[in-house]
Amino acid sequence: MTEQRVAVIGAGIVGLGHAWAAAKQGYRVHVFERTAWAQGASIRNFGMVWPIGQPLGPAHDLAMRSRALWQEVAAASGLWLNPCGSLHVAHHDDEMAVLEEYAAASRRSDVQRHVLTPEQVVQRSPAVRRQNLRGGLWSETEMGVNPPQAIRGLAQWLATWSNIHFHWNTTIQQVTPSSGQSVELVDHRGETLRFQRVDICSGADVQTLFPSELQAAGLRLCKLHMMRTVEQPNQWRIGPHLASGLTLRHYPSFASCPTLPQLQRRIAEYDPRLDQYGIHVMASQNENDQIILGDSHEYDDQIEPFDKMEIDDLILGELQKIFDFPNWKIGQRWHGIYAKLPGQLYWSAEPFPNCHLVTGLGGNGMTLSLAIAESRWSASPSVGNA
Repeated sequence: MTEQRVAVIGAGIVGLGHAWAAAKQGYRVHVFERTAWAQGASIRNFGMVWPIGQPLGPAHDLAMRSRALWQEVAAASGLWLNPCGSLHVAHHDDEMAVLEEYAAASRRSDVQRHVLTPEQVVQRSPAVRRQNLRGGLWSETEMGVNPPQAIRGLAQWLATWSNIHFHWNTTIQQVTPSSGQSVELVDHRGETLRFQRVDICSGADVQTLFPSELQAAGLRLCKLHMMRTVEQPNQWRIGPHLASGLTLRHYPSFASCPTLPQLQRRIAEYDPRLDQYGIHVMASQNENDQIILGDSHEYDDQIEPFDKMEIDDLILGELQKIFDFPNWKIGQRWHGIYAKLPGQLYWSAEPFPNCHLVTGLGGNGMTLSLAIAESRWSASPSVGNA
C-alpha cells in the first residue's frame, strides 16, 4: 500500500485534512499548491472550531470529531489551540428566548450548554456590555486557532512525515483519466504525473479544472468582510468566542427554535441592510491579543472586487453596541470568498474513477474539514476502488 501514490490539489484546510487522512492510511501523498502557501478562505476566517454552529445529531458529532483531531494535531505539532468555549449574548427578549429554547433542546440530546444570567455572562467575558443585557448561552466545546499560523503550521508538521510531500508554487492545469483507473495530472511546466487517486480540494477555485461539474452542482460563492484589531493592551483578553443575537439567524443549529421567526422579523424591520449584506457579528482573539471581527455574506452576482465601507461600518456599529474592547483600532481588513452548497455540509463528486472533487463547506471549513477528510478516507478501503 505504501507504494500507491495519492495527489491532493490544494493546501488549505480541506486539502491538508485529506493529505493527513490518506497518509495515516499508509499512502504516499503529494500535495500541490499553486502559491507559496495557502492564500484562500482557510486563512481568512475567525479561527473558530465551532461545534455549536452545527445542528444536534450527525453534523454536530462530525464537528466534535474534528475538534478531537485538532487537539491531536496541536499536541503533536505545537500549534496554538485555545479551548476557550463560546458565549452567545442576548440584549433583546427574543434573543434570550431563542437561547433558552436551544438550551432545552441540547439537554434532551445530552449536550451540555447552559443559559447564563447577566451577572454570569459578564463573569465569563469582560468584553460584554452590561446595558440591556438579558443573559447568554455558554458552551465549552468551541476552540480557537490562528488561521494563517495554523494552516502554515499544519503544513509544516505534515511535511515532516516521510510519506507526505509538498509541491509549492505548482499549478495543476489538467486532470484526466489514465490507464488502469489511474489519474494523470499536468502541471504548469507541462510535466505529466500519474497517481492512483486524486483529491481536488481547491475551494472556490475548483471551477478552474472542472467548471461544468461545479456549475451543475448548485454551489454558491459567498464573500465575507472581516477585520482584526491591533493588539489589546496589557494582554487583555475577551475570554470565550463571542457571538451576538444577530448570529442566531445564521447557523442552522438554531433554526428549529420557535422564537427565531420573531427575532428575524424584528431585525429585518430594524435595519434591512443587516439582511441585505448577511451581517451577523462575532469576535475571537488570537494568541497575539488581536481581536478578529466580522462578518458579512454576499452571494454570487452580488460579489465584486470592491469592498463596501458601509458593510464594515455596519459590522463595527453592531459590535460596539454590545461589546466593549480597550482598543477598537483596526489593524487589518480583508475579504474572503468560499463555496457552499445550500442544505448540505459539503459537496463531492467523482467525474471519473479515482478523481474526487471536495468543496462547498461554506464557513465550516475549520470546524468540519479534518473529520470530513477522515470519514472519506476511512470509507475508502483501497485506492483502486475508492
